Amino acid sequence: NALLAINVTGVYTTTQAVAEAMIKYKIKGGSIALIASMSGTVANRNLLSAPYNISKAGVQQAGRSFAAELGPHGIRVNTISPGYVETEMVLGLFETHPERRTSWASQNCLGRIGKPEDLQGVAVYLMSDGSRWQTGSDVRVDGGHTAW
Repeated sequence: NALLAINVTGVYTTTQAVAEAMIKYKIKGGSIALIASMSGTVANRNLLSAPYNISKAGVQQAGRSFAAELGPHGIRVNTISPGYVETEMVLGLFETHPERRTSWASQNCLGRIGKPEDLQGVAVYLMSDGSRWQTGSDVRVDGGHTAW
């Protein structure tokens, strides 16, 4: 329940509040990028992660739904779906399960775990006018994990 409250309810209420402010202040051409996960598209191999996967699929659907509802206001909404990235949480997990570092890296085409900075280019793109005709998209940045 806590995971769903953060990843689904939290994303929903935050996006709703931001959208209301953008509409109120007549911000045209605005952009919202939500952080989902490749786990919203595929099940994670050898992990018991159904609640997480379900919550991230919910973020992806929220992005599509908000894109449909906010498009008439000139507001774009997209999601970014990272693969395995070296966050503090993941690095802590590697301390207790060091084999996952190698295993997870071997599950993508580039053979490595992502770094937070690997996401910055797509985030800048989605927030810029370079993506002014892109909405309702899920952009996976996963080293090719979901390509197989």
